[in-house]
Amino acid sequence: MKKISLLSLSALFVLTSLFTSCDSVKNANNTQKGTGIGAMAGALIGGIIGNNTGLGTAGGALIGAAVGGGTGALIGNKMDKQAREIDQALPGAEVERVGEGIHLTLKEDAIRFDLNKATLTAQAQANLNKLVPVFNSYADTNIEIFGYTDSSGKAEYNLALSQKRAEAVQAYLIGRGLAASRFKSSGHGIENPIATNDTKEGMAQNRRVEFAITANSKMVQDAKNGN
Repeated sequence: MKKISLLSLSALFVLTSLFTSCDSVKNANNTQKGTGIGAMAGALIGGIIGNNTGLGTAGGALIGAAVGGGTGALIGNKMDKQAREIDQALPGAEVERVGEGIHLTLKEDAIRFDLNKATLTAQAQANLNKLVPVFNSYADTNIEIFGYTDSSGKAEYNLALSQKRAEAVQAYLIGRGLAASRFKSSGHGIENPIATNDTKEGMAQNRRVEFAITANSKMVQDAKNGN
């Protein structure tokens, strides 16, 4: 399991000063910075940081959702445990702790689709089944799903296909008993490649599904209450 340290993320905190003059951000102490960017930075800052540090759209969503402070630290502890369980349940997955959430990447070897279709293969279903018990154990989390393709074919076609594939993953997990209210999904086509599209191996890596797992309002409130 990969782990992006909160200390390294705190170095990115200075970028928020370009977009806000709030004293509470300017005067944030090391503990506050170390536990996340904070909700004040918002999704806009999260997206900018994510796309400029290789974290991509999912990573940006994770940073943008952070609340910071002691609340964020308690959420982070719960996410540490969940990340370990995901890693154990599906060793082929790439699991990263980002801020107060989890960035999960399933590449083609972990989640396959029929060629040019949004139909989950039996292998993909089997791997998603391994994640269901973990997602069930942490019901107080939201799960955002992002679909990606390689660069072959028309960009417009790939964008639509990636959207359908993200929706297929969402529908499958909901069909396995997870609450629909926890999910959002979107397709991003050829955006944010994680490998070169000049080789077959690189293209296979880019055909992937990513997850951003964040605390829902109940988990945030429980953390504020010290739970």
